[in-house]
Parts: sequence; C-alpha cells; structure tokens
Amino acid sequence: MAEPLVKTESQTIQIPLLTSNQEEREGENEDLSEALEGLEKFLAILGFNQACYLSLALSWTVFLVIGVLVPVLVLEFSDCPSCEKYQIKNFELQIVATQACLAAVSLLCLSHNLRKYGIRRFLFVDRHSGHMVRFRKDYVKQISGSLRLLVLWALPCFILKTAREIVRVYYINRGSWWVSTAILLALVVSWTYVSTISLTASILFHLICNLQALHFDDYGKLLERESDVLVFIEEHIRLRYHLSKISHRFRIFLVLQFLVVTTGHVVTLFQTTGYRGIVTFVNGGDFAVSSIVQVVGIIVCLHAATRISHRAQGIASLASRWHALVTCGSNDSSYHRASNNNMLNMEAVQALNSLDLSYSESDLESLDYVSMPTNTQLVSYLSSYHRRQAFVMYLQTNPGGITIFGWTIDRALINTIFFIELTLVTFVLGKTIAFTSK
Repeated sequence: MAEPLVKTESQTIQIPLLTSNQEEREGENEDLSEALEGLEKFLAILGFNQACYLSLALSWTVFLVIGVLVPVLVLEFSDCPSCEKYQIKNFELQIVATQACLAAVSLLCLSHNLRKYGIRRFLFVDRHSGHMVRFRKDYVKQISGSLRLLVLWALPCFILKTAREIVRVYYINRGSWWVSTAILLALVVSWTYVSTISLTASILFHLICNLQALHFDDYGKLLERESDVLVFIEEHIRLRYHLSKISHRFRIFLVLQFLVVTTGHVVTLFQTTGYRGIVTFVNGGDFAVSSIVQVVGIIVCLHAATRISHRAQGIASLASRWHALVTCGSNDSSYHRASNNNMLNMEAVQALNSLDLSYSESDLESLDYVSMPTNTQLVSYLSSYHRRQAFVMYLQTNPGGITIFGWTIDRALINTIFFIELTLVTFVLGKTIAFTSK
C-alpha cells in the first residue's frame, strides 16, 4: 500500500512543474505573437500591407493623396508674391519630390517582400529558420527596441518641422488664422507621413540585422558547447544563407535610397547656390529638417549592415582562437602521453625503416603492400586537427556579411558613403540654419 502512495505523491509534485513550464512557454509564444501582430498592424497603417488588390490600391491612393497631392496643392494655392521672403516655392516642391520618391522606394520594396514572404519569414523568426523556441524573449526585445528607435528619431524631427512651420505662419500673413492653421496641419501631416514611411523601412532593415546578430552571438557560444566540426559548418552555412537572402531582398532598396538622397542633396546644393536672395531657416529650413531625416535613414541602414557584417567576419577569429586552444590544450598532452606509451613499438619499427636505399623498381613497388605501423591515437589527433584547420580556413575564405551586388558593407564602404553624405549635409545645414545679418 505504500508504493501507490509514493507514486501519487511524486505525480502530484511533478504535474504542477510541467504545467508551469508549459504555461511559461505558451506565455512567451503569446508575447512574440502579440509583438509581431502589433508590428504588422503598424506597418498596415503606413500602407506596407498590400496582400490583396484592394489594399494595394488603397495604400498607393493614400500615399499619392497625402504624400504628393496635398502638399503640392497647398504650395500652389498658398503661393503669393509677398511670401517669397519666407517661402520659396521651388525649394518646397523639390523637398516634396525628394521625400515622396524616398517614401515610394521604401513602400515599394518592403511591401513587395512582405507580400511575398509574410512578417515571420521576412524577419526570419519562423519555426524553420529562426529557432523561435530559443530566442522568443530576444525577438520581443528587439522588436520593441526598434519601435523605440523609430520614435527616438522621428519625434525630434517632427518637433523641428512643426517649429519651422509655426515660425513661417507667424511671418506670413494670410489674412485668416484658420487658413494658416489648415496649411500648417496639411504640410506637417504630409511630411510626417512620408518621413515615417522612409524611416520605418530603415528601422525594419535594422531590426532584421539585429535579429540575425542574435544567431551569430549564439554561434560563438556554440564553439563552447559542441565539438563536432560538421555541426559548426552546417550552422555557418545556414547563417550565411540567411545573410545572402537579406542582401538580396534589400539591395535594391539600399541602392535606391542612397541614390535618391544623394540626388536630392546635389539638387539642393545647386538650388541654394543659384538662388540670388537670402536663404534663412524660415524659407529654407525644410532642407535642413528633410536632410536630417534622410541621412538618419541611411546611417541606420549602414550601421545595421556593418554591424552584422563584422559579426559574421568575427566568427573566423573566434574559431581560430578555439582551434588554437584545443590544439595546445588537452589534445597535446594526450598526444605526448600516447607517444611515450608507444615508444617501444616505435623502436621495434625502426628496424623496418632503416633499410638500405638501394631498392630496385620492383622493390619500390612492393613497398605499397607493406603494412606500415600506425598509432590509433595519433591518427585520431591528426584527423581532428585537420578537420578544425579546414573549418578555420573555410571561415576565413567565406566571411559572409551584408552585400550589395557583391560589395560587402563594411567600414571601408560606410566611411566613403558617410563622408559623401556628411559633406553634402554640412553644406545644406550651413546654407539654411545659419542666419545672415543682411
């Protein structure tokens, strides 16, 4: 009668533990699902969800109306001969065109990928490629962190844009405060909409790279847990495949983003230098605000791509250190112990190796059939060493990273792009923010 009681007590103790573990896993799955659903709803509000023809038409209609038609109509009907001192029509139209082109590129590229792969496959957090069970909490943190990063960059630019429009409304007398307020709201809403679209695309690319950085960090820890070289190679092939997929999906977006921003800055350079009047923060301040938003988007993308590229290239360094530690560690001592224990066998074999070198051709051919003495532990040690050496050479010749048509986005490339954009932006800021005393 005692045995059933013991089993019953053990069952009553184990069942709540299993239930609590299952509830914890289900809660983590729900957190991840809620985070992905929230992100998907936010992208749908901005028009990135174009799964059907109706949503496709609605998304582009809203974009053309709010992002293009509204600001153009406002600038056309609010233009006046006495407003040129505080509002230059050509400047404003060029800013609207650049912002709209950048937002259109972001909307087109990302909506295509989201429609083709879905939010889970697009972020590589599905069950087949993302190890969702192991990284659920990290995925949720990265998604929430990306949304905070978007607010961190968008909010100051929104405040700066609003302040600039308020200052312009103060200087331009349109006869009615209602008309001035309506114009201010229309321009601020349109600018915020297209700027948020372009920044969201950059933040989403930043999020994907950060999610892959989690896997590369875990891959570095894999060297401490596993010893099978084949497992390392298979996992690295999977990671490089994901990076190549990300590069393929975003290469057009990155190239077009850089071209649109650079072209916009070059046009701004010619417009501000060719204008004979005085350029101030009131009539040209939108150049400064829009340039900040555009360059921030490029910096976010390049920072994320450079980070994941250096993580991928740093794996070779970790593997080389692991290979050196294993080679110079316990395997070396075991090899020496094996050599000492088999010294007598090696001495006995020396007689076979000390034959005369005056062999005939037939004797040399017959040596192929002589069974040479082998040391099992030595062969195993050398085999393990060569596998590790092959693995290190594989990593050194296949570093991986985010690429654009074969060009790896690393520090050399980012420095070149950064100095080009910094030169243009510095010139624009110097022409618009610096007030003149004339």
